[in-house]
Amino acid sequence: MVSMSSIHFFRWAEQLKDSGHEVYWIDVFDSNNYNPKIGFVGQIIGWRNKINYPGRYLVKKKFPRLNNFVNKFNQRKLADIVDKKIKEIEPDVVHSFILQSAVFPLLGVMQKKTAVKWIFSAWGNDLFYGQQLQRQSIEMKLALPCLHFMFADCTRDYFVARKHGFKGEYLGTYPTGGGYRLHKYQKSTYPFESKKCIIIKGYQDNLGRCNTVLEALEKLKAELFNFKIIVFGANEKVEKFAKKNGIYFWDNFELYFHIPHKEVLELMGKSKIYIGNNISDGLPNTLLEAIIMKCFPIQSNPGGASSELIADGYNGLLIENPESSIEIKDLVVRAIKDENLMKNAIEHNSKYIVPKLEREYIRKQVLEKYKLIEDKINHKND
Repeated sequence: MVSMSSIHFFRWAEQLKDSGHEVYWIDVFDSNNYNPKIGFVGQIIGWRNKINYPGRYLVKKKFPRLNNFVNKFNQRKLADIVDKKIKEIEPDVVHSFILQSAVFPLLGVMQKKTAVKWIFSAWGNDLFYGQQLQRQSIEMKLALPCLHFMFADCTRDYFVARKHGFKGEYLGTYPTGGGYRLHKYQKSTYPFESKKCIIIKGYQDNLGRCNTVLEALEKLKAELFNFKIIVFGANEKVEKFAKKNGIYFWDNFELYFHIPHKEVLELMGKSKIYIGNNISDGLPNTLLEAIIMKCFPIQSNPGGASSELIADGYNGLLIENPESSIEIKDLVVRAIKDENLMKNAIEHNSKYIVPKLEREYIRKQVLEKYKLIEDKINHKND
């Protein structure tokens, strides 16, 4: 497995524990941290720097240009390490997570390893946003035809991959980190009638559009008087905007920067409405978590990914123009004025969507897909 160090990757890899597969992981950015949660995995870390010279982190922080110059001579390339480890381990498959960091750098190596099957997992903005960038679009058309198998977190990305040259086998659509242990969340979920919060994903960057949501809510001060407004995962851009438009100073407004995942879920459990807004994403994990925690979802729909899960006006509301505060304002008003819509949506999601997000349910399917690959390799070798 070739991936950056992330909670989503670790949760995905955990699905392979006690599966009978021999698993190795190369950390593409080499955080040089061993993770005991995937202790059954051979973890290839500490590979990047040839010499860990004294003061390296100080040089990186204070003298970035000098650091970049030194790194040209002191750092190994990911492709060279992967090539070396393939020769040592002789794997049946290489599984790359994310194009930019784990597929494009390996293209030259994998084109020579014709006996090794190549799996790719598309997550988040990987394909949908990448196709809009000229350089990445060109790289996609070079790399995608070389991949044999593909997972994704939304089916939309399979069609994007096909459009740009993927000819392999699609293994299915699954959450980025596999499923969720649902029993852990039940005790943190409050009854609908007692929920008095609206929780908002706080990303404001190239793709996130939290500030557009805040602009919409600022126009609804009187209507939202009885709700607590919670923003999580915020950054300085969100805080600055909230102060500028005044919502930051409302008595019922709370803003959080980086808080533990467990606390986010607890806040969702107290919330009646969840709002996530961006111009590019896959099927957001926070959307899935909000549904598990019995929130009514209002979610942007870039490229139709969210509509794979949410039928607009039935089990949630979709933001078609993430740049429009007027549209978002109207959707929030529609939700708070129609409690039956919210109740019925939460009931539907809890009955038909949540069970399909259960960890063992997902794990069983994922392991069947790996078994399918194994059978195809063995059949070819017979």
